[in-house]
Amino acid sequence: MKPESLMILYEDDSVEVHYIDGSRLLLSPCGSEFLFERALPVSAHPLQPAERIRQRTQFVISTYREQLLRALDFRNQFCTSLYLPSSIIPSERKNILLSDISEINWPSPNATAAAECMDNGSVKISSLDGHACLCMSELQQEFTVQFLCKESQKCAASSSFSEKNSNNENKGQHGKSSQSFISEMFPKQMRMENKKEEHCWTINKYRELDKSKDYLNQIKGQDEAPLSLTCCSSEYMWVMQRWSVSSYPEEWKYPLSLALMFYQLHTDNVHKTYVENKCTRNRTAGSGVLKQSEKTKAVSHLPRALPLSCSAPHLHRWSFCDFFLQRKQDSEHNSHPLLIKIVWCQGIVYRLIHDIENFIEIYPGDGSVFKSEGAFLGNYFTHYSVHKETRQREENMYSANSLPPDTPGSPYSICSIITQATRILQYCYKTKLSLTHNYSICCWRMIPGTDGREMLPVPLHETVIPNVGRLVAYSDNKVHALFCDGMTLNMVWDFSSCCGRTQINQGATTGWCKIICPDGAQQLIQINHPGLYERYIGTVVAWCRSLNDNEGKTLPATEKN
Repeated sequence: MKPESLMILYEDDSVEVHYIDGSRLLLSPCGSEFLFERALPVSAHPLQPAERIRQRTQFVISTYREQLLRALDFRNQFCTSLYLPSSIIPSERKNILLSDISEINWPSPNATAAAECMDNGSVKISSLDGHACLCMSELQQEFTVQFLCKESQKCAASSSFSEKNSNNENKGQHGKSSQSFISEMFPKQMRMENKKEEHCWTINKYRELDKSKDYLNQIKGQDEAPLSLTCCSSEYMWVMQRWSVSSYPEEWKYPLSLALMFYQLHTDNVHKTYVENKCTRNRTAGSGVLKQSEKTKAVSHLPRALPLSCSAPHLHRWSFCDFFLQRKQDSEHNSHPLLIKIVWCQGIVYRLIHDIENFIEIYPGDGSVFKSEGAFLGNYFTHYSVHKETRQREENMYSANSLPPDTPGSPYSICSIITQATRILQYCYKTKLSLTHNYSICCWRMIPGTDGREMLPVPLHETVIPNVGRLVAYSDNKVHALFCDGMTLNMVWDFSSCCGRTQINQGATTGWCKIICPDGAQQLIQINHPGLYERYIGTVVAWCRSLNDNEGKTLPATEKN
C-alpha cells in the first residue's frame, strides 16, 4: 500500500487524496461513499481510462479499507460534519455506553482546577463528566479537542424498525419482555420516560450505568445475557479535532475562553497583549473572551455524526481537482471549483480561513505557525514560534516577494511552503470570485424533502445602466457586472454593513476582483489599484456603495435605469 502524498479537505467536507504511486481517492461530502482511481501503468496507452472503483464506505472491501480509514480520519479531524461508520472503525477506538450523551459540563471560571498547564506549555481544559477536553497550544493559534461522539446511525425509519424486531426477538427467546427483565434487576430504579420505547428508558436515564462497562462485558459472555442492555447500549468513539483560534464551532466557545483567561492570568504582558489582540480579530461565532452573561453557560452540546446513508447521493461529485498536479494546467477549467479548507502535504498542514479577512495558516509540524498578513494574496507571512530554551515568544515576518534561501539542515523550506501557500490562496481567491462554485449543492446541508433550491443564491438587486452594462448583486454577497463592450467583472461585497461604518476596503471582503476579457482571459485586480480597469471597477464599487447607503430603505429587487 502506497502512502499519501497529498490530502485536501474542501469546504463541503469532501476529501481528495493523492498517493505516491499516482492513485487517487475521492470521499463524498457526507463520507458515505468513496471513489478510488487506480494509477495507470507506465505502458498504458495515452487514451486508456483509469480503472475506477466506487463503493459505499460502510461496506468497503479489505483492499481499500486502510486507505479509506485514513482518509476518513483526516476528514473528521478538520471537518464540521463527522461521519463515524462502526463497521470499519477498529474496536480499540470504540466505547460502549449505556446512556445517551448529548451535553458536556465544563467547570466554572472560578474553579481552582478549571485549567491544567502541561509540560509543553499548552493549557488543558477538561469537562466535569470526562466526556471531552480541550488543549490549546502555547502559541494560542490552534487548539485541539477530544470528545466522545456517537456512531453514525441509520435513518429514523430503519432504526425504529430494527428496534421493534429486536424487541420481539427478546420476547421470543426469554419468554418475557425486556422491560420485565430489567424490572427484576432494578425494581427501585424504575422511572418511566417514554412509553413507546419501554425497553430502553431505564438504561438511558441513569448515569451510574454509564460507569458499568465492565458489567456489560461480563454479561455478554453469559448464556442468558440481558439482551435489553446490549440493544440499548450505544457505541461511542473518541474523536480528535483541530481548530484555529480564529475560526471554530460554537460548542467550543466556552472552554476556549477558559483557556484564554488562564493565559491572561498566568503569562507575562506580551502574552496578555497578544491574547487580547487575537480575541478582537476573531470573526466567527464564538470568538472573544467570556462576557459576564456567558460565564454561566458551562454546558455545551456534543457534535453529532451524520447518518450512515446519504439522502441525496445524486449530488456527490466524482471529479478530481487537478490544481495540485505538477503539470501546467489552468485551474479555471475545473468544472466544479470548490473552496479549500485544509491541505496536508508531506507533513505540512495549510489551513484556509474564508471570512471577511481571508488568510492562510501554515503548520510545518515543529510547533510553530506561519500566518499570512493582509488581504492581498498573502504578500507577508508572520512566523510565530517559541524559543526552546527561554520559552519566549518569537515573531519573524517574511515577504512573499523576497523569501530567504533554504538553511542546510532545516526540516522544511520556508521558501517552498510560503510559495505553495500563496499559490493555494490565489486559487481560493479565483474560486471565491467565480460564479460557478455558488451552485455546488452539498448533500448533507440539504433540508429533507426539498430539492436544494434554498441553498442557491438569488439575485437581490439588479441595475441596467444605459451604454454601460448590467450589474447584479446576489444573496451570497457576490456581484456580477457585464459591460456593453464584453468585459465581465466579479466581486465579493459585504452588503450587511450600515452606512458610514468602517470596513475593510470599504465593503470589499477580499480586496480583489476578477476581470474577464471578451477573449476569455482572466486576471485578478486589486480594487485599490485598478490601473487600466479603473472605469469598470469604479462603476461597480460606486454601485455597491449606493446599495449600502440605501440599506434600511425599501429597494426593489430589480432596478432599471
